[in-house]
Amino acid sequence: MGSSESDETLESFGADIGKRTRSWTRFREWLLVEADRLFVAALISLGVFVGLLGLNELGIVSFVNDDSITRLAGGMVAGTFSLVTLVVSINQLILSREFAAAGESESQLEAVASFRQDAADLAEVPASPASPTRLLELLVQGIYDRAETLEAAVDGHDDEFATPVTRYANSVQKRSRRIDETLEHTKFGTFRAVSAAVGYNDAWQLYAARHIQGRYGERLSREGEESLEELIDALELFGIAREHFKTTYLQRELTRFSQLTIYCGVPAILAAMLIGFIYADLAGPAISIDTLPWVVSALVAVVVSPLALLTSFILRTATVTRRTASVGPMLPQKSPDEGPFDVTYGDEGSAGTPSD
Repeated sequence: MGSSESDETLESFGADIGKRTRSWTRFREWLLVEADRLFVAALISLGVFVGLLGLNELGIVSFVNDDSITRLAGGMVAGTFSLVTLVVSINQLILSREFAAAGESESQLEAVASFRQDAADLAEVPASPASPTRLLELLVQGIYDRAETLEAAVDGHDDEFATPVTRYANSVQKRSRRIDETLEHTKFGTFRAVSAAVGYNDAWQLYAARHIQGRYGERLSREGEESLEELIDALELFGIAREHFKTTYLQRELTRFSQLTIYCGVPAILAAMLIGFIYADLAGPAISIDTLPWVVSALVAVVVSPLALLTSFILRTATVTRRTASVGPMLPQKSPDEGPFDVTYGDEGSAGTPSD
């Protein structure tokens, strides 16, 4: 296995989501995931306000036709009611998951307790931390230590065996350090911890570890074999923790979205009704023509605020869900021809040959 082939096989596939270089990519990541959802919603509403004023200045839209504006106001009232009803349905769906019989609650509690005990055993601590951020840090440190031990276990072996294992261990350590630095500056309860866990490419690391175990397992020393097995266990625990915290976060985020939509829904309906009242006089709009575009544009921005909230929250939740749609060493974002390993049925010797 050549050097360039090893680099391609063990490092380039499954790159971290958080690894960004281009300005557009950073902006897209900020908009989709990192930015505060209320801020994004406010930007959307502000964009509607500025856009309507700009279109009015260009003569593309007009605010003097009372018939069209009142029909628009009626449609906005109906649309806002429909959106609020949809949000209430989402909230009921979330609440339905919170209702459980005694047996189901007991099973959930036992499962969580078992996972926390496994994490404590891996890290060799009396009990795993209660904070999600600290627990993720503990698991990442365990992954790093096992990768370091694995690298030391193959030191001095022939290059054909030691080189790919060493490169894999170095790749795991590098990415573990990256997420550990992110978690160290993360406060409890913030989305950044979930974002860091989602961006960590544990699926690729687990896939490559299983491959190495299948191809080189018999050539590993007892220490190396144990380190690799513990590394696989640590990666699996990290995946379980990420899915648990992601689910908890999404439930809290959707509940928060429901509350904010209700808070914005009432002002939005009142704003839509006020637009109709402004044009209710038979003599024309109740305010001057000069201030009419500003007032109506501001009221429309208030009306679209629930839709702006929906857009901002769905952008993040859909992105997180898409990036974690696969559990375990499955890489759905890779096409069948991308490899990275050329594996044929019944031919153990060919497993691990990099594909072209």
